[in-house]
Amino acid sequence: MPELPDITIYLEALAPRIVGQPLERVRIVSPSLLRTVDPPLAAAVGRKVVALRRIGKRIVWEMEDKLFLVFHLMIAGRFKWRPASTSPPAKVGLASFDFPTGTLLLTEASSKKRASLHVVAGEAGVASHDPAGLNVLEADLPTFRERLQSESHTLKRALTDPHMFDGIGNWLSDEILHAAKLSLFQLTGKLSDAEIARLYTATQQTTRSWIEKLRVETNGGATFPEKVSAFKEGMAVHGRYKQPCPVCGSPVQRIRYADNEANYCATCQTRGRVLADRSLSRLLKADWPRSLEEWEAKLGR
Repeated sequence: MPELPDITIYLEALAPRIVGQPLERVRIVSPSLLRTVDPPLAAAVGRKVVALRRIGKRIVWEMEDKLFLVFHLMIAGRFKWRPASTSPPAKVGLASFDFPTGTLLLTEASSKKRASLHVVAGEAGVASHDPAGLNVLEADLPTFRERLQSESHTLKRALTDPHMFDGIGNWLSDEILHAAKLSLFQLTGKLSDAEIARLYTATQQTTRSWIEKLRVETNGGATFPEKVSAFKEGMAVHGRYKQPCPVCGSPVQRIRYADNEANYCATCQTRGRVLADRSLSRLLKADWPRSLEEWEAKLGR
């Protein structure tokens, strides 16, 4: 799923291409995309895009006369910039948005069509889509601490809860917790002041670092981001199962849950303890490795 750094780069790439431009035509291919009927999407046609903004993991287009298009890309939704009048691809195309400068395609490479578009009127309509998570790039340490400890959760769940923090998902939370040297399953209420400060710093630095890395890849928005993925070159742990941790060289571990996978370094984050993977530990039972040493022994290291 595109997260805060990805959304930031999308906005920076979209701004010079569509802000100030009239939306000339919209072609909806997948009926599951459009989730509202009033105002109609046709009301946006002919109006100029006057501004762009981010709300959590949502991208918002402000059109003339306070009409807003609110996009949520979910897991597999992606934007593609193409020459004017390009048609949406047959299998993965959801919609196309034609401007004088080119055509923006919205695609979703998944059989589960989860991406959404809401058309709303006025700021109140936009606010109804705001989960009110804390903007970690603007918050100071006391505000961050208060929000973090407002509910008792594991760190992984707290960071990825859109009602607690803004725009952080699975991949970014893995990278943040590795940088902070904290376990995914450590409870928010049991952190020391030093650990909270470390997490705060890691959250801001990791997020800013990835924004800058992605800016470099797109030449500051000159190149449209075509390969937005949860698996990026240069990640420390996310998507790097069994590969060496860039800090200590230990093999990266994983936890599988639902449709997701979380990654961490046992040496850096859990004092050498391998966390139980629900599905695999149930299968292996007593054979499930509980320490890094046992894990390495099973891998023949």
